[in-house]
Amino acid sequence: MTAALKPTHSPRLSPLAHMGLKRAGLTQITEKVLAGERLSLQDGLRLIEEPDVASVGALANYVREAWHGDLAYFNRNVHINATNVCEASCIFCSFARLTEDSPLSYTMTLKEAVGRIEALRDAFITEVHIVNGLHPGLPFSYYTDLLRAIKQERPDLHIKGFTAVEVHYYAEKYEMSYAQVLQEFRDAGLDSLPGGGAEIFAERARKKLCPDKVTTDGWLKVHRTAHSLGFKTNATMLFGSIEKLQERVEHLVTLRELQDESLEKRAVDPNAGCFQTFIPLRFHNENNRLERITEPTAADTLRTIAVSRLMLDNFSHVKSYWVMLGMSLAQLSLSYGASDIDGTVREERIYHMAGARTPQELTRTELVQMIRNAGRIPVERDTHYLVAAEA
Repeated sequence: MTAALKPTHSPRLSPLAHMGLKRAGLTQITEKVLAGERLSLQDGLRLIEEPDVASVGALANYVREAWHGDLAYFNRNVHINATNVCEASCIFCSFARLTEDSPLSYTMTLKEAVGRIEALRDAFITEVHIVNGLHPGLPFSYYTDLLRAIKQERPDLHIKGFTAVEVHYYAEKYEMSYAQVLQEFRDAGLDSLPGGGAEIFAERARKKLCPDKVTTDGWLKVHRTAHSLGFKTNATMLFGSIEKLQERVEHLVTLRELQDESLEKRAVDPNAGCFQTFIPLRFHNENNRLERITEPTAADTLRTIAVSRLMLDNFSHVKSYWVMLGMSLAQLSLSYGASDIDGTVREERIYHMAGARTPQELTRTELVQMIRNAGRIPVERDTHYLVAAEA
């Protein structure tokens, strides 16, 4: 474990779990986890190839409960995807449209986008989540004006917006540095960054999946820069398409290394940022060029969540994005390493255009019941995991 972030609870691994881990040949890895030692790349590969998903999940649940006990987090948020016009040609994407006149393409006016917030004027929400396509025809001011308009309408809202892919695109398009883009956004009202666009870091897979958008080094540099400027950010991994299992583990190790770096700086400067949450994103195969590929099974999904929790010993949270997983699998994942299920969401487009069958939103009551039915204690949080309201 790193010195900067440490679990605070003292869970127990049941005798039955010990037996299962021993039977699976995972005794040495179990001993390392119980001792708080960091797992190696080879440990991660061994875990992600293990067919006994329940035993791997039990070990991840031990770590999850060491961090958070029985607590499971959610928030009340709204998504704004202001445009799906995008120059990138990611073969897994069902959301983007190459041009303004492509079927199902759209670009909101600022009035339309802010209208999503105005409609919730009397609703208790704490966060707006903004992710867009890489629109070649919009001025940089479109984005800063959007931020300012949202803050003017609801100054209390935390704005989490613009993936590293977007920041890199704006920097190149408008001849700015990453730091300049981020500073302009902060001045306009941006509070933190989401983790999208990481996809899979392996160059072999990335060249096939998304050859014309930010590289792995660029994605990492954007987040490194954001952390240096005091932003907290999230991180993701798209899994279940064409990547190899080893490449998933390598992705996790790369994120862990950058988090180590950021936490070391934060130990010296408390105003520095870091990663807050890791979100494994399950590949959906509808309405994109990878329709022939079978989506990840429930077992593969739970194993990936569990291994993420075990490898990312310096991340406070692993999130199960219920929109992506479905509600039943999201509930189950709360015993496989996940400690957060996201929020109310309201009008998500990216995964629903890829065939997600989940609702467009859940109410607070539904989220609370969903967590309680999974045997966990619901905690409503703000973006920085401060308690926002009693659940």
